[in-house]
Amino acid sequence: MSYRGLSVALTVPCYNEEAAIAKVIRDFRSVMPGIEIYVFDNHSTDRTAEVARAEQARVIDVPLKGKGNVVRRMFADVDSDIYVMVDGDATYDAPSLPKMIDKLIDEHLDMVVGCRQASAEVAGEAYRSGHQWGNRMLTQSTVNIFGGGFTDMLSGYRVFSKRYVKSFPALSHGFEIETELTVHALELRMPYGEVMTPYYARPEGSESKLSTYRDGFRILGTIMRLYVRERPFSFYGTWGALLALLAIMISVPLFVEYFRSGMVPRFPTAILSASMMVCAMLSVTCGLILDNVTTGRHETKRLAYLNIPFKTP
Repeated sequence: MSYRGLSVALTVPCYNEEAAIAKVIRDFRSVMPGIEIYVFDNHSTDRTAEVARAEQARVIDVPLKGKGNVVRRMFADVDSDIYVMVDGDATYDAPSLPKMIDKLIDEHLDMVVGCRQASAEVAGEAYRSGHQWGNRMLTQSTVNIFGGGFTDMLSGYRVFSKRYVKSFPALSHGFEIETELTVHALELRMPYGEVMTPYYARPEGSESKLSTYRDGFRILGTIMRLYVRERPFSFYGTWGALLALLAIMISVPLFVEYFRSGMVPRFPTAILSASMMVCAMLSVTCGLILDNVTTGRHETKRLAYLNIPFKTP
């Protein structure tokens, strides 16, 4: 489909969404008739693929389990000027799509996130308070580490430019992929925006695949791994500074006694202090080396990003 002279592809990751996928396809097609809809079936055990095909959507099977694996396949297989990603659970608002795409085009952005707003009537069922608190905590943790101003980092409703998609490595396997999508935009300093969108309860017969605590800890672990990978000097430098400070604190009484009597008491303590200082120096050195490696990776991704021109209507 062409929207303002640009091709638009709707990509829908699905796993056992037989009860919801038809509504997703119909809702988005009613907003943008003729839009290319790709349903990426993550090896569902129900009739998700059959229902999607009956609705004239292109169905692609992804045997490797996990949303991250689906997103990797989506970004590799689909070619379009604008990519729309939305979960296949019928909880996101299709009429908000034109507004999100217009924002991407008019403001020359590379990613627009549909931030979820659940009404009071369905908030308890659609977007429980525990999930909202966890989302705010994880989003704020990411903002504190990597910067930016995201308010709903875990939203599954996003619009991307082609150069964002084709420069994104997609290393995550599961629901932590949204964290990686966010950090990718921040690390490459891509322009991004947010649009507030209604958020609805799942249709009857549809069940959430999220595990509040398991997926929350996996996302938190992803944030920490990205921190180590993208901010190595900050991580290793901090540990080096702490080890050096502790080594100095341990060694102070030894130096006082040495200057007073000319003797070094408590050799085990002296050896421990020296070993900790060596570890501190190694930690800082590792941070410096890995920081240069990270800079090289950023430059490579940036060149891939710049290799695709920004297409305007």
